[in-house]
Amino acid sequence: MPNLYPVLSGPDDDAAVAVPTAESGLTSAADPLRSSARAAEPELFRTAPAHGAHEVIVSSPRHATSLAELDAGELGGAVAAWRARIAARAGAASYVHLCVNEGPAAGATQPHSHAQLLALPWVPTEVARERERFGSYNERTMGGHLLEDLLVEEVRRRDRLVAIDEEAALICPWASRSPYELRLVPRSAAPRFEDDDRGTTLLGRALGALAARFDGAPQLNLWVRTAPRGATEFHWHIDIAPRLGTRAGFELGTGVEINSVAPERAAAELREAVGA
Repeated sequence: MPNLYPVLSGPDDDAAVAVPTAESGLTSAADPLRSSARAAEPELFRTAPAHGAHEVIVSSPRHATSLAELDAGELGGAVAAWRARIAARAGAASYVHLCVNEGPAAGATQPHSHAQLLALPWVPTEVARERERFGSYNERTMGGHLLEDLLVEEVRRRDRLVAIDEEAALICPWASRSPYELRLVPRSAAPRFEDDDRGTTLLGRALGALAARFDGAPQLNLWVRTAPRGATEFHWHIDIAPRLGTRAGFELGTGVEINSVAPERAAAELREAVGA
């Protein structure tokens, strides 16, 4: 269903997003002070239409406040709906972002468990950088897949491995940005989440492990990273970030994250919680 408070608009609406100019003082990599002092800047504050689609996908017809409350069948139905809606939007959008926000600290405004889908007419910078890293690694290794090779090493070391089954693996990422951050990765590279059917069982185990570790489902953000339109070398994954702390002035001002729980420790505690 359409979101009642969409951040994207249809083509006839007036919503816009700010687009930094390449030579502005905020974005120039060479000399920001000199760039910002230039006399003629015809488009210093440039915008572009924020056209697209913003949907809500309800997790279950019965009331549940978190994905962790769903049984296996309900979670399977919710994930299948995510895939179906991403597939429905992927042809026209440059990138389709699906996320789940649970709890006020995570940005949720409704208590009933749901996902949000945003079909974007551009590829976000972070996604574009990941696409480039995947492509560069594939060329440099003559066919290697970055996240697949990383996962092989994580399974070999086991320091940050939380659980694994025949379809996917669950890890606390190297240099995790926040405490108990989790990443679900299919065991072989597949570009698009919407074209795959793996990982739902392990996702349920991940949510259960977090609920067991914290005596109830923590507030969290979850998002699906799938391939942008036109990308062939990519590896979809699901990230889960419990909201256990607050980003303060250092993190916001520098872009450098402080994580008070090492991913190796978090993985050990979640392994115990998941029973792996």
